[in-house]
Amino acid sequence: MTTDRPDAERNADADREPIRRLDPATVDRIAAGEVITRPARVVAELVDNALDAGASRVEIAVDGDGTDRIRVADDGRGMSRADARLAVERHATSKLAPDADPVGVDSLGFRGEALAAVADAARLEVTTNDGGAVGTRVVVDPRDGGGADTEDRSDPDVSDVGRARGTTVVVRDLFATRPARREALAGSRAEFSRISALVADYALANPHVAVTLDHDGSTTLSTPGTGVTDALLGVYDRETASRSTAVSASHTLESGDDAVPVEMGGVLAYPSVTRASRDHLRVSVNGRPVRDDRVAGAVRAGYDRLLPDGREPVAAVDVGLPPDRIDPNVHPAKREVGLRDADTVADAVESAVADALTGADLRRQAEVATDLDTALDPVGEADGSRSATFADAEPIGTFRDLYALVESGDELLVVDAHAAHERVNYERLARAFDGDPLPTAELDPPAAVSLSASEVATAETHADDLAALGFETEPFGGGTVRIRTVPAPFGRTADVGAFRDALATLSDPGSGSGGRSGRDARDARERLLADLACHPSLKRGELTDADATRALLDRLGECERPFACPHGRPTVLSVSEATFAAGFERDR
Repeated sequence: MTTDRPDAERNADADREPIRRLDPATVDRIAAGEVITRPARVVAELVDNALDAGASRVEIAVDGDGTDRIRVADDGRGMSRADARLAVERHATSKLAPDADPVGVDSLGFRGEALAAVADAARLEVTTNDGGAVGTRVVVDPRDGGGADTEDRSDPDVSDVGRARGTTVVVRDLFATRPARREALAGSRAEFSRISALVADYALANPHVAVTLDHDGSTTLSTPGTGVTDALLGVYDRETASRSTAVSASHTLESGDDAVPVEMGGVLAYPSVTRASRDHLRVSVNGRPVRDDRVAGAVRAGYDRLLPDGREPVAAVDVGLPPDRIDPNVHPAKREVGLRDADTVADAVESAVADALTGADLRRQAEVATDLDTALDPVGEADGSRSATFADAEPIGTFRDLYALVESGDELLVVDAHAAHERVNYERLARAFDGDPLPTAELDPPAAVSLSASEVATAETHADDLAALGFETEPFGGGTVRIRTVPAPFGRTADVGAFRDALATLSDPGSGSGGRSGRDARDARERLLADLACHPSLKRGELTDADATRALLDRLGECERPFACPHGRPTVLSVSEATFAAGFERDR
């Protein structure tokens, strides 16, 4: 028995498009969109090719956000005319034999794959010479039809050109034929910040290659190619480079019946040089910057207890492995790789980092006493809130130069002076965003701080936010800014390290007006304020007398959440008189 379907359902079938195979040109355009998602991806692909060509110098120049113009020049092996013609064709590469397995490939990029993808999204000009008397210039422009049609691609504009050995690639008008992709990009400074961070990754992963980065005609990063310490100097500043130690180690891993050699090299900043975010812990595998949580975690574990709570190291570690132990194809952008011996490699990295730091004699003694922990309980609710003041509290002394002992009714309160002061500073800073003026202190003379290119971009983009926090700055040239004022909540002056922490938090993609949502922006701001509140807060030995304790209690009592620091740790612990009576076997 059959029944007629409703007319609406029959009409829906009539409107349904059949499934069809896409033509090769459309497939190529989709593939290009997967490879070239933003200007930083263009830079990554071109730098990969330069390093694969054996370059000892790589020069990157970017105009604006990178969509106008990107130029990458190297002094590598270069290409012959025949190779240069093929390099702009899709699926043409010198890095992989026909029908070969890409697992185990020992190169960073696929020159033909990268150039073909770029040529589908921009005007591409390749100038190259493999050492011959005359070089080759190849131009492909998708707006002329040569970027989308595979047949047209096989006949690009080719001409003679004078050039020394090496290759220069110029990419212009990126995403001109993809306006939606261009409109989806972040602002100019944000896109260049991504490029700057990427180039820094490559410079530290390949310290024996000289790398320069220019932005709108000004050099923002330069490394000489003379080793990891000099590379750290080029990416950061003299202070960071002078307070660092190199790591170099060789291990042999047993994997089944195989003995796998592992080489580790890099540079570790001392634990006294830290940052608030993990962006400054860089990992690479065979010179390729990657994201690998296990290896990055091993580097941090190597620092062990040397790092202060809530702080992250400045480090760059490269792991060298045989190509057959690496799968570079687990991530479309090759920013993640698969390691066959990941856990064992991580153990070796942790050991190498720990040995390097121990050799530098950097270990610190623990600073926090725990003598009274077993007898004390946190005061207030779990979130640190409780309607109470300290009006009846009477300071009676200090313990370990950090803990204020306070009598309050039938309780003995123990106040962590640093945590309590953090809470006071945090709430005062938070009020600055609600219209209350933030106390500041003028630095005389102003403090000069050397910044990386990405930090400079962040400082310029978020100048208003920094000013609201109390940092008045001005450019001083060469990646240096001068800080004229700093926050001074509670009459205590923040150090310039707080400025770097502010930059690190503001550079979070979820922070500021360009955040993903209002909640993201608020979270980033709260993290920034919590970190900033830490710097000027009372340290061990600075709670000098009962008057200082009284002042701290008065300010703490004014807080909305006095019983937890902004990082969630308790500020006040208590022990009741009954606890003492029971301990001494006395009747109350």
